[in-house]
Amino acid sequence: MEFRLTEEQRILKEMVQDFAKNEVLPKAEHIDRTGEFPKEVIKKAGELGLMGVEVPTEWDGAGMDAICYAIAIEELSVASAALGVIVSAHNSLCISPLMKFGTEEQKEKYLKPLARGEMIGCLGLTEPSAGSDAAAVKTKAELKGDKWILNGTKLFITNGKEAGVAVILARTEPDPSYRGISAFIVPTDARGFSLGKEEEKLGIHGSSTMELIFEDCEIPKENLLGERGKGFSIAMFTLDGGRIGIAAQAIGIARAAYEASVAFAKERVQFGQPIARFQAIQWMVADMATEIEAGRLLIWRSAWLKKEGLAYSQESAMAKLYCAEVAQRVVVDAVQVHGGYGYVRDYPVERYYRDAKITSIYEGTSEVQRIVIANNIFRDVLKGK
Repeated sequence: MEFRLTEEQRILKEMVQDFAKNEVLPKAEHIDRTGEFPKEVIKKAGELGLMGVEVPTEWDGAGMDAICYAIAIEELSVASAALGVIVSAHNSLCISPLMKFGTEEQKEKYLKPLARGEMIGCLGLTEPSAGSDAAAVKTKAELKGDKWILNGTKLFITNGKEAGVAVILARTEPDPSYRGISAFIVPTDARGFSLGKEEEKLGIHGSSTMELIFEDCEIPKENLLGERGKGFSIAMFTLDGGRIGIAAQAIGIARAAYEASVAFAKERVQFGQPIARFQAIQWMVADMATEIEAGRLLIWRSAWLKKEGLAYSQESAMAKLYCAEVAQRVVVDAVQVHGGYGYVRDYPVERYYRDAKITSIYEGTSEVQRIVIANNIFRDVLKGK
C-alpha cells in the first residue's frame, strides 16, 4: 500500500498551495465581507487547469485524476471555503455528468469552455419540495417538435448566478417515481430561463446560492443529457463524485482552523506562558490534527476508487459524513482556543466557524450520508423488502 503522492499529485499540490497563498488568501476576507464573486481568481484558476481537473486534455481539461481533484479543493478551501465550493460544484456537479453522459457534440459545445474556465456550470436538482427526497422533482420537461419546454423552479443552486450552463433534472414521464426524471443541458441564455431569489447565507459568502426559474423555457431536442428517464441515476452518479469535493472542502476548512489555532497557541501568553503549554489546549489541537488526517485518508481512498473505476458510493458518503462533522468539531474548538478573539471578525476562525456548517447539509445531509452507507451495508436485507 502506497501513501506517497505521485510526482504529478505532488506538483499539483504545490502549485495550488502557491496559488491559494498568493492569489486567494489575500482576497478571502474581502470575499467573505462583501459576498463578491471572485471573478478574477476564477479566471486564474481556469488558466491553471483547476476548472477542468479531471477532464481529458482532448476536451481542453487538465487530464488529472480524482486524487488531484481532492487535493486541489482542499488547498483552495484552506484559503477560501467559498472558492472551494465554486470550483467543486463546477467540476463535480456540471462537468462530471457532461463528461460521463454527454455526446461528442455536447462535449464540444459545452464541456470544452467549461473545462477552460471560460464558462461556469451548475446543477439544478433541489426544489422547494425536493431536497433530500431527490425523486420528488416537480419541474417538468415536455417535448414539442424539436424543442424541450421546461417549467418549474430550482432552489439553493450553487453558482446559479454566474453559470453559463446548467444541468437540470426535470420530470418527463407520467411515472411519479424516480423513473420519470430526465437530465438536460440548459444554457442560461435560453428563452424562458430567469434567476429568482439570491439567498443570504450564514457562510461561504462569495459563492452564489440562487433560485432558478423556468417558464416555458426552450432548449433544443439534442440537449437531453443521457437517456430519457435516466436522470435520477445521472444525479446519483453526480452526487457520489460531488461528495468527494465537499469532503475535501470540509477538511480544508478544518485545516485552516487547526493551523490558525496552532499559531495562536504559540503566541498567546496567559499566566506567564504560551497557552500551547497547557494540556487543555494541547489535547484540543491533538484531536484536531488526528481527525483531519483520518478524514483526508477517507477522501483519498474514495478518490482512488473513483480513479480506478471501482464502486465508491459508500466510501464517498463516509468521507463526506466524517469530514463534515470533523470540520464542525474543529472550528468549535478553534474558536475556544482563541477565546474572545475567536468570536470577533479580526480573526479568521470566526469565518471558518460560519463556513463549516454547510458541509453537513449540501450535496446530501449527514443524515442522507448515513442512509447511503447503511443501504450499502444492508443491501441484501433491503432487497428483500
